[in-house]
Parts: sequence; C-alpha cells; structure tokens
Amino acid sequence: MKVTPEKLCLWRLLKICLVLNIHRCSSEKAKAAALSFMPILSWLPSYPVKKYLFSDVVSGLSTGVVQLPQGLAYAMLAAVPPVYGLYSSFYPVLLYTFFGTSRHISVGTFAVISLMIGGVAVREAPDSMFMNINATGSNASDAINVELRDKSRVQVAVMVTTLAGLIQVTCLNHCLLRFGFVAIYLTEPLVRGFTTAASMHVVISQLKYLLGVETQRYSGFLSAIYSVKAVLSRITSTNIATFLLGLGCIIFLYVIKVLNERFKKKLPIPIPGEIIVVIVSTGISYGLSLSKEYKVHVVGNIPTGLRPPAAPNISLLPNLVTDSFAIAIVGFSMDVSLAKIFALKHGYSVDGNQELIALGLCNFISSFFQTFAVTCSMSRSLVQESTGGKTQIAGLLASLLVLVVVVAVGFVFEPLPQTALAAIIMVNLIGMFKQFRDIPSLWRTSKIELAIWVIAFIASVLLGLDYGLLVAVTFAILTVIYRTQSPKTSILGHVANTGLYCDVDEYEEVNAAEYEGIKIFHSNSSVYFANSDLYVNSLKEKTGLNPEHLQAARKAQKKRKEKTNSNRSSPLKICAKDEAVTHDVLSQSHVAEDQKNGQFGDRHGDSEEAVFLEPFSTVHSIILDWTSATFIDSVGAKVIKEYAAVDVRVVISCHVHSDARLELQLMSALSFCHVIG
Repeated sequence: MKVTPEKLCLWRLLKICLVLNIHRCSSEKAKAAALSFMPILSWLPSYPVKKYLFSDVVSGLSTGVVQLPQGLAYAMLAAVPPVYGLYSSFYPVLLYTFFGTSRHISVGTFAVISLMIGGVAVREAPDSMFMNINATGSNASDAINVELRDKSRVQVAVMVTTLAGLIQVTCLNHCLLRFGFVAIYLTEPLVRGFTTAASMHVVISQLKYLLGVETQRYSGFLSAIYSVKAVLSRITSTNIATFLLGLGCIIFLYVIKVLNERFKKKLPIPIPGEIIVVIVSTGISYGLSLSKEYKVHVVGNIPTGLRPPAAPNISLLPNLVTDSFAIAIVGFSMDVSLAKIFALKHGYSVDGNQELIALGLCNFISSFFQTFAVTCSMSRSLVQESTGGKTQIAGLLASLLVLVVVVAVGFVFEPLPQTALAAIIMVNLIGMFKQFRDIPSLWRTSKIELAIWVIAFIASVLLGLDYGLLVAVTFAILTVIYRTQSPKTSILGHVANTGLYCDVDEYEEVNAAEYEGIKIFHSNSSVYFANSDLYVNSLKEKTGLNPEHLQAARKAQKKRKEKTNSNRSSPLKICAKDEAVTHDVLSQSHVAEDQKNGQFGDRHGDSEEAVFLEPFSTVHSIILDWTSATFIDSVGAKVIKEYAAVDVRVVISCHVHSDARLELQLMSALSFCHVIG
C-alpha cells in the first residue's frame, strides 16, 4: 500500500494530537492527585485572610494553650518523659495542616492512645529490667535506673508509632476502608464502650500521682485490678501535700468546665482552666519548694530545643505488631468519627481515605522525631471549633505555640507537680464517663447493641485495651452472624386503597388482606447457608405449604389408585357344581380399609403422615420478597425446585440488577421461576 504525503501528514498530526492529549490527561491527573494528597493546596490559595485570619489566630492560640498541658500530662500515660508529649503536640499537628481534610479537629496527644502506648512500653521495658544492684536508698525510685528505663520506653513508643503509622497508610487504607471494616464492626456502641473502659484505665493509672504514692505500673490481663490493689496497699503513705494540691486542681478545673459549658454563648473564648492550673501550680511548687520540702513529685528536667531525627529500633518490631494494629484502628476511628461530626455540623465533607493517609503520615513521619502516636481529641477540637476556628491554620498556630515553649521556655515547667497533670487528665475524662448513660437508651432501643457496649467495656477493663478491642470486634462480628442467621419472617397482605404491604399478624388493625391462592413471604435478611434451614422451615410453616408433605401425599394417592385399578381388573371366580360363573367383584373390605379419616390410606406401607394430608393445596403461587437481601446462595434454587415439583409457581421480588436476576434464573434452571424488581 502506497503512503501518500497527505496520509503521512495526517498520521503525524494524529500522533501529535495523541501526544498532546496524553500530556493533557497526565497533567490533569497529576494535579488532581496532588490536590487529593495535600488538600491544603486546594484551599490555601483562596484563603479569605480578612474573613478568617483573626478567628483562626484566636482559635489557634486557645487550642495551643490547651495543647501544652495535655501534651505534658499524656506523656505520663505513655510512660515517657514529659518533653516527648510536647514533641507529639508539635510535629503531628504541623503535618496534619497539610494532609488533613477536616477544618476543625485538633490532632495531637489523646488519653486512650497514650495509655495503650504506655501499656506496651511498660510491658516491653518493665522496672525490673533496670534495677540498680548497688542501690541503698529506701525509695523505690532509687533502686531503678530511671534514665536507662525512660530511654528504652521511648524506643518502644517510637517503634509502635512508626508501625502504627505505616499500617494506617498501607494496610488499613487498602483493606479495611475498602471493605467497610471500620464502619461495620467498629460501631458506635463498641467504640463508646471501649473508650469508657479506657477512661477507667486512665483514671486508675493516675491515682498514684494524685495521692503521691509509688507503685508498680501494670499492663495486660487484670492490670486495672492489680493497679487498684497496689494503690490501696500504699494508701497509708499518701503524701498529704500532693493530695491536697491535686484535689484543689480537680475542683478548680471542674468548676471552670461547668462555667464554660453554662456560659459558652456569652464567653468569647472558653476560660483556659488547664493552663491556669499549670501556671499557678508551677508557681506554688517553685515558691514553696514543694519537691524538696514536701516530697511532691514534679515533672523534672525538660530539655530545651528539638531532637535530631533518628531511625526507630527495628529489633523491637516482632513484639509490637499486634499492639500497633490496635492503636492504628482506634486512632483512625476516633479521627474519622470526630471529623464527620464537625463536617456535618458546618456543612462540608471529609474524605475518610485521605484522613487515614493524613493520620498515618502524621504518626509515621513524626516518629522519626521521637514522638508517640496521636489522634484527634474531643476536648481540644471543641475548643478549636468554639473559639471560631475556620481552617487548619488554627492548628498550625497551635503547633507553633508549642514550638516556642519547646525551644525557649520549656524549663519553666520543670517544677510543675505531677499531681496537677493527673488532675487535668481526670477532669478531661468526665465526658467519657457520661457514656454510661448509653446503657438505658440502648436497653430500650437495641439489646444487641447494648451487649456490644457491655462486652467491649468489660473485656477492655479486665483483659487490657488491646485484647479487649479484639474481643469486642469478634463479638460484633458474631452479632452480625446471629442477626443474619435468625431472620424475621412474615406473610404480607395488601392494605386496601394503598400501595402498602404489611405483616398480616403484626398489623391486624389495618386489615391487611392476602390474595386468594397467593402467599407473599417476606424476610428481613439475606438467604445463605447459615440461615437456609430456618428460612425454609419458616416458609413452609407460614405459607402452610410443605412440598415434601404434598409429594408424599400425591405418591400415596397414586399408589392407592394403582392398587384400586388392579383390584377392579382381577375377577373373582365363584364356582358352582358343574358350572363356572365369573364375576368382577370389588372387595368392600378394600374400600373400608383404604378410606381413613376422609382420605384414602394404604395398609401396605404408606406413611401415617401421607394418610392424613391433602394431596392438593389451594395455594398456587408464592412471592418471595427478597428486597432486603443483599446476597442469595443455592438455597434459592433449592426452594424454587421443591415448590415447582408440586406445581406451585414461585415469583421472586428483589432489588438487584439484571445480571444478578439472570444469574439466579440460570442457577435455578427452571422456567417457572420469575424474577421481578
């Protein structure tokens, strides 16, 4: 074939167009990917400075003021020195500004996550590993190499954070979200029961700081009981000064919390009770030398400046995988639930997939700068939202405030009493304990959800947060199986002058009427192997139509007819002397024996069941209402074949696409199966 110059020119032009189109599509895709991966690029160029900046500045400073004491306090829960709480209040918050999609949540330290990390750190680096052989002091802390212990626990916390972040970015992002795991099994009752149990653990862990006694920190099975027992065994050695200071802080913080709630519409910003407690208690501790004179435990050394990045200790990895999964899941569930709450309130949307990536990057990248795992906090998020925060510029300013403290004035908080931090933690958990109010409402609405709440709470209190979460999720999965395995079935009737069909037994007052010869059978669940027997038995019971019984009765009738015909055709010969007379006689005894209870019976082997059953039914059609079913296995074909054998037409009503309907018809391989929907 000869290539003309015109064709060659056209071919070259087509190639140019294709190349340009590819480049255009690639640039568009690259831009869309960049905007999706880093949402700040989509809203920062159009940020309304005059409209939003002042509100974000006020909100950022207010949130930063809360972020500081919480960072110091939650570091105690994580079993690491307080300065690492400040690191965890800076790096992740800064990163979330660039990668997050929520405008109002405040990412940072969180009590539940911190406690889970602390449990792992104490398990992997217990006090018994760092005993000073030559120690002579009577104080328990004198017998422990605190510096080496803290260093080891920081390594554990950092490795857990690295792995949790990696899990969030990779495994959870590609598996759990895609299959709806979090939405299905981490239900609200489960999360609320779990967080309530976690709050119990947190309060118990802070009792020793509130009372000023030294006890071992426990983790794992029955750790809550062991911790309470240890505190009670040392309660006679309570430091009165520590207890009075902590009690005073609790009362003050609670009063401030009540005032902020009562007058939130009149106050321009909430009263920063936590920072007031930190400043005042630090001043009292420094002025009265509480550490030296009254043996009050204080925060201690807070190094100035940021630490250089360092790789985590990979050798710790094998023992931390399970804990990291639990922390990753809990952290993400808290993040997304709060993000959706604020998004719904303010009329915008959040991307759950991007939230998971953002939180994972916050944990993974920050861990190289010696932070522990974070998520969002309800208390800080409420402060950020209620003080007028419009965007994550508020979070950026909050992180910069923490940076100033870390770089310049961290040493000021060295005299801060630990009991004041314990008071801050306890008061912040009051809202969590209000979740006990869920029990009466769940009792009235859903016993199964109540069981999930209670199991999550009890298992997490007794077994620890990691195994408690595993037990709770397992139980939630079992409830799903139970619900689908025990479907609610009913016969539907038509309500006159409407298009409604109701349960004829449950809604008797509306006079729902059935169509003559037709049964509409409804089930609220999918039909599969786990509930197929219950489904079929209920279908037979409620429709009053059992194909097996009908077949047995028809076989018995057919057998009786054959025997009757045989008896009629056999002559009975009566012979007289010298002559033979033949008569066809039907034995009356045969008729008497074959007719039982108004039906024909068989004295030679027919079952008793077949004798008493009608061989025909007034029901000629059954409509299977599968509109609630999401999947159906071979039981559907089995039901259709059974009823087809007794000349009962089966019609299926379902909301599935044509391919699924066709698949069902092919599966049944019967022409009398009709699918509508």
